[in-house]
Amino acid sequence: MQMIVAVDNNWAIGNQGKLLVRIPADMQLFQRETMGKVVVMGRKTLESLPGGQPLAKRTNIVLTTRTNYHPRNVIVAHNSKEANEVLKNYRSEDVYIIGGQSVYEQFLPFVDTIHVTKINYTYQADAFFPDLTQMEEWMMKEESEEQTYFDLEYYFQKYVRKP
Repeated sequence: MQMIVAVDNNWAIGNQGKLLVRIPADMQLFQRETMGKVVVMGRKTLESLPGGQPLAKRTNIVLTTRTNYHPRNVIVAHNSKEANEVLKNYRSEDVYIIGGQSVYEQFLPFVDTIHVTKINYTYQADAFFPDLTQMEEWMMKEESEEQTYFDLEYYFQKYVRKP
């Protein structure tokens, strides 16, 4: 199982239900990685997508505690245990956890690869990803050359769980 996330210098991922910034190359990486795969997200993440619609050409699994929540073209799970039961039907390497904060936290113990777009900037934020540099079980395996989008510098990084 994998995660994909864009973070700032403080490992922030969002503010008031929105991404911190939209970087076209990051969006392209996200699309390349997840197309045709299974994406797992929270209800707020689904509702923040364009039109509140699930991602096209992917299996969308949404976690919510709302028992009467039934969006179209989505598999609903009410907790991580329920979601993990559904995920047994898919190859683990085809599953991407895409947020938000509580979903990342719930699934971190189950993933072995995390794709991070590390943005060299500090935003005002209210949602965060765990700081992998402070966690002994994770190591950065790959890092791209410096990328730029206007005046923003960022890097594509891949973290893997230590054996």
